[in-house]
Amino acid sequence: MPTDFASLRAQFDLPKGVIYLDGNSLGPLPSAAAARVAKTITEEWGKLLITGWNKAGWMAQPSAVGDRIAKLIGAEAGSVVMGDTLSIKVYQALATALEMNPKRRVILSDTGNFPSDLYMADGLCRTLGPDYILKTVAPEEVLDAIDDTVAVTLITEVDYRTGRKHDMKAITKRAHEKGALTVWDLAHSAGALPVHLAACNADFAIGCTYKYLNSGPGGPAFIYVAPRHQEKARPALSGWLGHQQPFAFDLDYTPGNGIERMRVGTPPVLQLAALEAALDIWEQADMADVRAKSIALIDRFIAGVEGSFPDLTLASPRDGTLRGSQASFRHPEGYDIMQALIANGVIGDFRAPDILRFGFTPLYINENDVDMAVAILADIMTQSLWDRPEYKTRSRVT
Repeated sequence: MPTDFASLRAQFDLPKGVIYLDGNSLGPLPSAAAARVAKTITEEWGKLLITGWNKAGWMAQPSAVGDRIAKLIGAEAGSVVMGDTLSIKVYQALATALEMNPKRRVILSDTGNFPSDLYMADGLCRTLGPDYILKTVAPEEVLDAIDDTVAVTLITEVDYRTGRKHDMKAITKRAHEKGALTVWDLAHSAGALPVHLAACNADFAIGCTYKYLNSGPGGPAFIYVAPRHQEKARPALSGWLGHQQPFAFDLDYTPGNGIERMRVGTPPVLQLAALEAALDIWEQADMADVRAKSIALIDRFIAGVEGSFPDLTLASPRDGTLRGSQASFRHPEGYDIMQALIANGVIGDFRAPDILRFGFTPLYINENDVDMAVAILADIMTQSLWDRPEYKTRSRVT
């Protein structure tokens, strides 16, 4: 049955008079999330107290929710677990992969990767010693740069600035041919487009849930470990909940079974409750339908923008199959233009040095939103409404 996008849109609390094109940075509030979290607070925490870990299923939440995420990213059951932040999961996956490939010392990434991923990789290399290096190349050079010195690749499937999409299957195949492992960052993929971790034979993947998956600010991250690696992947961050018997309080660490060993600290129960409410919406959507509509909405937006004011330069791939669920444009006054847009009810965001970034999530964005956003942007550009002092002061979050 085709996805009923109008029904899905009705399941979000969207402020009146706002066109929200920033779900690629923070997804909006699912209507059911507040009640779900309130129930967790009052009925579970409030009445069950510490017994909620058993009676309310809190301890099982990370794996149970992980299995729901797995369905959205083409992963096997029992291969995804929730918890901690994305940066923590990047470190965990990289350290584990390096230990599994001990004769090599190179982490390969690209210059378009999200800086935090690169910071974590560089910090890990510094900890391990001078023989370990982070090598970065231009995004389009990644495939050719994979050689027999590379231990692991760290690639974000969809570029956070331009939306350019890497070829997961081709890169993973080349990495394996050269004896390397792969870590895929799905921050801008999960919930944005079909992901095929198992079919692509990926080794590790990580991602956040507060963007397209709508778990709320600070929502928990996830980590994927291919089933073939799970019993030999030693978690570098050996947290007590990754122990085989955490409540035995053994002074020596014994990794848990399967994906459970990648747990670190106490799970964020309240945020997982919000994520569960969001996933209830996702289970009413077909990802192929979401992808098709996403491409159509972005194509419509690009055509509208370029037909109105050619001084905005498209930074995203024009071919929808080669990008994620966003459209980015370059302009020297990009920050000021975005602030003017936000002030006029169109929320996107800005990425230095000059990118206006717009995310399109068909779960709550439709053709009318696209046309209205183009009209408002046209008004701002033709009348130079962005050229005002109040739009030039940089906020801490852009």
